[in-house]
Amino acid sequence: QLHLTTSEKSELARCLEMVQNQLQEKESEIKREVSEYKDRLLQAEKEHQDALTEANRKNEVKIEACHEKISSLEHIISSQKLEIEHLKSNKEHLNNSLKEANQSLGELLKTKVR
Repeated sequence: QLHLTTSEKSELARCLEMVQNQLQEKESEIKREVSEYKDRLLQAEKEHQDALTEANRKNEVKIEACHEKISSLEHIISSQKLEIEHLKSNKEHLNNSLKEANQSLGELLKTKVR
């Protein structure tokens, strides 16, 4: 009976050692996989951040170009408004001159008719 129990104990110890070895191997494998996933995640995050940075840079360039275009258009509009005011003033002056000329012509015609 003692010999049987000792033999079973040895068998159980051997099985336990085998299971422990398998667990250690599995743990090592899982740790290696976790490490690989972490590395891949860090790489993906870096690529994502790089892409965001590049997109932001491009957008800032586009925004600056738009600001410059707006500024240029505002300057053109301002210049055109001044030109319109100048043309209105000239039109008014020419209308007044035309009225005066028509009045003078009318007076000349009346004088000529007499």
